[in-house]
Amino acid sequence: MPWRTILVLLSVAVAAVPLPAASVGDSHFADRILAIHNRERAAVGSPPLAWDPRLAEAAASYGPTLAKLGSLVHSPRASRPGQRENLAMGSTGYYDDRTLAGLWVAEKHHFAPGLFPNVSRTGNWEDVAHYTQMVWRGTTHVGCALWRGGGKDYLICRYSPPGNKDGSPVY
Repeated sequence: MPWRTILVLLSVAVAAVPLPAASVGDSHFADRILAIHNRERAAVGSPPLAWDPRLAEAAASYGPTLAKLGSLVHSPRASRPGQRENLAMGSTGYYDDRTLAGLWVAEKHHFAPGLFPNVSRTGNWEDVAHYTQMVWRGTTHVGCALWRGGGKDYLICRYSPPGNKDGSPVY
């Protein structure tokens, strides 16, 4: 087999393996995502979050599943005890991590202070649940990953301790 054929086959095999768009160990990615969260938290008086690399690894581990599904489906809660999860998705290369996280921030437009789940001006708590988890006062740690696969980029964030608890104030 000529060396060019081997190189082409190797290139195709490598290209077929989905890779994270931003690696778990990328401190610039972590800094950007943490800054977005902590800016929103500061605006409502919630203490800043700390980055947790274990949560980031857990988030990244769910990326292949999302890429296979091709849609946003939360991981089973039993597979992530003590964690909550925010998900966002966009066509590969069209939205950066800040833009995807900004989708969650934009939900504050519908937020109404109160006890969860009665915290949305629309009457549907799901319209604000990503935002409320971002600013949930009792949450102290976050870890995120950006996964690329199947023509989509997925931003996955995991939070601990979990927020969005029924009957509790957001902040």
